[in-house]
Amino acid sequence: MKELLAAVREGRKQAVPELVAGLDRAGRRAALAELKSLRKEARGWDWQQRAAVQNTLLVAGAGCHTGAAACAAWIGSRDLRDWSSTPYPLVLKVLADRDPAWLADLAHRLAARPSMASTDADYRFVAELVRIAQCPMPVTDTIVEAWLSNVGSSRWHGNKRNPLIEILRADPHLTTMVPRLFEGSEPPSTLYWYDDPDCGDHWPAALATLAAEGGLDRAVLVDGAVKRLLRGGKPGSLRFYLAVVRALGLTEEEENARVPDWSGMAGDGIPIVAGHAQEVLSRLDARGELTTRVLAEVSGSVLFRTEKKLVRTQLILIGKVLRRDASTADELLPVVAEAFGHEDMDIQERALKLTARHLRSAGEAVREDLAVAAAQLGPMHRAAAHEVFGDLLDEGPAEEPYEEALPPVPAARLVGPAPGTVAELVEEVAALVNSGSREAGSFERALDGLIRHARTDRTALTEALREAMAGQWWLDDLRPEQVDRWFTRNPGGLDLVAASLLGRISFRSVHDGRNRWTAAGTCPHAALDGVMYARLWEAAAFATTGQVPFLLATPTWHTGSLDADELVERLRAYRRLGVRPGPADFAQALLRVRRTDSLRAAADAALLGTTEGDRLASWLRADTPVAPVLRHRSDSDRPTSGTWWQRSATGTRRVLLATKERLDIQQEFPRAFHWLGRPHHPDQSPCYHWAAARSEHWLAALPEDGEALAAWLIPTLMHGADDGPDGGAWVLPGLAEAGGPAADAIHLALAYGLGARRAEGRLSAVDTLLVLAAQGRLDAGLLGRELAILVDHDLVKPNRLADSARTAAATGAYRTVLSVLTAALPSLLAYERAPHGLGDILAVAAACAERCGPVTSEPIAGLAATAGRRGSSQLVRQAARLLAASGPGYGGEAVTGDSQKVLIGARSTRNPSVTMRS
Repeated sequence: MKELLAAVREGRKQAVPELVAGLDRAGRRAALAELKSLRKEARGWDWQQRAAVQNTLLVAGAGCHTGAAACAAWIGSRDLRDWSSTPYPLVLKVLADRDPAWLADLAHRLAARPSMASTDADYRFVAELVRIAQCPMPVTDTIVEAWLSNVGSSRWHGNKRNPLIEILRADPHLTTMVPRLFEGSEPPSTLYWYDDPDCGDHWPAALATLAAEGGLDRAVLVDGAVKRLLRGGKPGSLRFYLAVVRALGLTEEEENARVPDWSGMAGDGIPIVAGHAQEVLSRLDARGELTTRVLAEVSGSVLFRTEKKLVRTQLILIGKVLRRDASTADELLPVVAEAFGHEDMDIQERALKLTARHLRSAGEAVREDLAVAAAQLGPMHRAAAHEVFGDLLDEGPAEEPYEEALPPVPAARLVGPAPGTVAELVEEVAALVNSGSREAGSFERALDGLIRHARTDRTALTEALREAMAGQWWLDDLRPEQVDRWFTRNPGGLDLVAASLLGRISFRSVHDGRNRWTAAGTCPHAALDGVMYARLWEAAAFATTGQVPFLLATPTWHTGSLDADELVERLRAYRRLGVRPGPADFAQALLRVRRTDSLRAAADAALLGTTEGDRLASWLRADTPVAPVLRHRSDSDRPTSGTWWQRSATGTRRVLLATKERLDIQQEFPRAFHWLGRPHHPDQSPCYHWAAARSEHWLAALPEDGEALAAWLIPTLMHGADDGPDGGAWVLPGLAEAGGPAADAIHLALAYGLGARRAEGRLSAVDTLLVLAAQGRLDAGLLGRELAILVDHDLVKPNRLADSARTAAATGAYRTVLSVLTAALPSLLAYERAPHGLGDILAVAAACAERCGPVTSEPIAGLAATAGRRGSSQLVRQAARLLAASGPGYGGEAVTGDSQKVLIGARSTRNPSVTMRS
């Protein structure tokens, strides 16, 4: 045993199989205990020392384990696996004396471990165990992924690429593995990674060829692929299954047997899948295999879809059937009438024309129902509907006055007091640490609870924390300097304070940490993180010394805001106890305190007779934003204030905001807060947070200064609307709930969010738009003008703005949306060549105007001229629709060609470097 342990420590893995073979069962058990101790010891070594022994330790431990379950856990352990290679040939040697049934059990247990899919060698090791044990190949998601990886790596040998079909023909587990490709939750992405879909050397073509040769069961492939298309999933995986279906080239019998499947795909599948299903349904109809009832049922689903191409295709198919057999009119025309309410005007027109063409073939009762359904048609089609239905068309009851539907204003939620018992506190802290959650309210009350109980019941708190935090890496047998080094680089959250309480962080590191986070970063993300880290290091010190009874900055409300009266009471308690506040804690409390309607609280604070009371009174009376947003015009070449346009080195224009300095923050606050009080111009604040950085603490740090936060975070939102990182729009709903005015910065941030590249970002912006409107804080004119400027500078795309506007209008906020678009349209309509997507914006505006009527008596400049252009483009048709929905005389004077040229010329004379606007 001593020789084995010496070999392991020296990293002589080649000698291990022979040394293990010389041990009996008792000797292996004794050696295993020593190997476990060595493994635990190695976790505290640096990576070079650990790498020298981990492979040898893996082989020796595998050979000394006598149970298959424990052996599988040992082999699959991440801390024993080398990133470059795992010595599986040596593991097979040390297991050579095991019974085949034992090896089969080991293979199946390894296949079930997620860690066994990290390399091709993992699959080959399990496959070799299966071969030796002569057992069935285990088929799990893990092993299937490893098999696919092994097949992929086999395609390259030296500089030669081996055809996929040849590799699969020679694979002994092909028939076992392939059916699993259609059964898992999502197929590995390697299945649909290929450079040229037409080259034929990819999975769909290979599977079809093997099915034709008899190497695979064709029925299994067809059923599996069709069922996966019907089930739905991620677009990438569904495209793979669709490619399999197309490569197989389903026969007429195979298509005929799956009519319900094609119907389901056409109604609910992603567009590319639905389009293929429509092609199959069309072929079924041509062969007489599609009944009228089935066509009516599937059409009812498809005509509700938003994809115009799919709806048009379905109407064409219905038209073919009606022309071929007029007796189907009673069953199909009521389905066509479902499209009368479609959001697209062209779809409505197509449906009306199709109905008019075949109306005479319908019965009297059906014609009456169709006339009732025609009431859904927009004003543009009312005259045509009268021609089709005549006296049958019922104008319906008089319309009720329009009423805007807005969401309820979000109510502020109280942050509960800190947990009253140690058990409750520790449970909450453990949940927050284990989940990684940083929800501001829960985080702050737990942080306050740690400070309170550390002062009153430290022994019970540390005992409970040690038990609850079991499994945290910093409680392992690591050297203290390793823990210190980690928390120095990444202070984290509550785990920093818990580790300090449990003595896992040295006093010197806590002292240095409080001083280290005094120079905040160069961008708002780093600066706001620096504020939080300064508070955490200060709390870690307070937790170990019991210096303060509670924290001053714990918020009153879920937004992070702190009531002024409550802060006065806390300062009064500090005075009574003779305690001085922590500088970072008090500074954060000032930033959170509500400054509005706080003159009485200011007077009470001044009566405290303490330095902190005087500072609070002065802060409340000043009622000045932390970072005032500049919006004044400047004609100087240097952007000293205001919203400004800048052309970057790549020629891209940017619309951003600058903020003014606040000297008292730089002079009276801890240095970790100084960044917040400095003047900031966007070009002078480089940011390297290219990932979608996010922290609820950023909002909670300045809950009463939404404008400042918006101004600082606008660059992230700008990149999210272009080609930068996604995720910046998450901050918008929080800004809507923040205190202070909703002025230039919040509206510009919202404008970027409405044009976000990702749909999730646009949804966040729509929620913010509706909340601001419900609060009465939305300046629709300002937002519309900001949107026009961003379109003018190619910073947002009109089709994305149209999507956001359509989503907001669908909630019932038609007047709100129309007010915003009405302010944006004059600038957008002034282009000599309209931007792509402007027709979509006009369509949304027209739909809103048809619901709520015009929002202003003034004509929209350029609308009449656009509606009067030649042609029948979407732009012209929707402009005419909006003009008609706005009422008689609303169009005003048409914008002449000369006046349009003047507007365009004004754009072209902008300063290409920097221009200011008010």
